[in-house]
Amino acid sequence: MNKQEKLSVIIPVFNEERTIKSILRALTSLVIEGIDLDVLVVNDGSTDRTRAEVDEFVENNPTTSVRLLNQLKNMGKGAAIRRGIGEARGDYLVVQDADLEYDPKEFTELLAPLRNGVADVVYGSRFMGSKPHRILFFWHSLGNRMLTFLSNLFNNLNLTDMETCYKMFRTDIIKQIYLCENRFGFEPEVTAKIARIPEIRIYEVGISYYGRTYSEGKKIIWKDGFRAIYCIVKYGLFSRRIYK
Repeated sequence: MNKQEKLSVIIPVFNEERTIKSILRALTSLVIEGIDLDVLVVNDGSTDRTRAEVDEFVENNPTTSVRLLNQLKNMGKGAAIRRGIGEARGDYLVVQDADLEYDPKEFTELLAPLRNGVADVVYGSRFMGSKPHRILFFWHSLGNRMLTFLSNLFNNLNLTDMETCYKMFRTDIIKQIYLCENRFGFEPEVTAKIARIPEIRIYEVGISYYGRTYSEGKKIIWKDGFRAIYCIVKYGLFSRRIYK
């Protein structure tokens, strides 16, 4: 009989009262053969009812494996992810946004290369494959592709989507990595650092993408793009530390 394994799902949230219960319902109803879920909601100092919504969900679903971790103040997505990594208990770990742009039903495909023993890290690419993608902003898409190109250039990779939320790791690997970016710089930082691990095996699989507009709550702005460029250069050329 195959060993039952566990997937830690880190959900960094800031003012997501409208969608947090929907993503928790999607996750707790998810069935993946041989996998238990360890769901960690990291509330990053929300000022709306996000915390109350999670507490209510947990109270009404006492058998689910949902844990709520509260940051004392808003520190940024990267800081919330680091908190979740420190608390994760799974064999594998993935980041899940609360905004419904990504579909957790695709965890099975992300897990496959890891569970088959051929990968250590799997990126879910919004720019490959034939799955549905919502058509939104030209400049946002162009910016993502440019950042991916620069990241590949500095890290000698051939990713198609460095900025994707869906990055799935063997937990023993990601827990060893020294991470310090507090906001959206997490994406280029973690990519640069895993790229320098000797013999690391990085895979990509195509995923769907149900993007939202700024009026629907999208938070990333142009300043985050400039920070990402800074991080690509910083971690690609100057900051060479990988491990804690």
